[in-house]
Amino acid sequence: MTRRVIFPLILFAVMVLSGVALELLPHQLLMGTYMIVPHWLFVMLIYIAIFYDRNDTYYAVLYALIFGLLFDIVYTGILGVYMFSYALVIYIVRGLKKMLQGNFYVLLMLSAFGIAIADVSIYAIFTVIGFTDMPIEVYLLNRLIPTILMNLLFLVLIYPFIIKPMRKWGTELT
Repeated sequence: MTRRVIFPLILFAVMVLSGVALELLPHQLLMGTYMIVPHWLFVMLIYIAIFYDRNDTYYAVLYALIFGLLFDIVYTGILGVYMFSYALVIYIVRGLKKMLQGNFYVLLMLSAFGIAIADVSIYAIFTVIGFTDMPIEVYLLNRLIPTILMNLLFLVLIYPFIIKPMRKWGTELT
């Protein structure tokens, strides 16, 4: 199979898994006041942006637009929120990647930054349109920090399985 088929299939599978992730995670973890949002699709897009995209390709941004819209249709019912947030933040991460070397520590740093910016932008849009009324202090402590930490854990757990194919496919682009 070519990468043109593999990436959409992987992204679709991750999108479906992230939708049911809260059911898969231990309930003891979720019983408290913390709210964890699995941005696993976004984490995969960061992998594509850092290790697959070249300076003249925008596959990660294109996939962010397509799968962000699909995520909006399936899970939120409000079109454009995830599509806009994911695509914009992936574009920013791609720009920052050009200044930094693509390694594990840069991946962690850009992922933490990207997840934070994407989640804050989603929260801001939902607050402006009246979809949520969570105070900012509660959001920062009970949702943003646990979300970043849990998504970074996901990133670290999948790193050994995805880094070699991603780098190999990225070098085949040139």
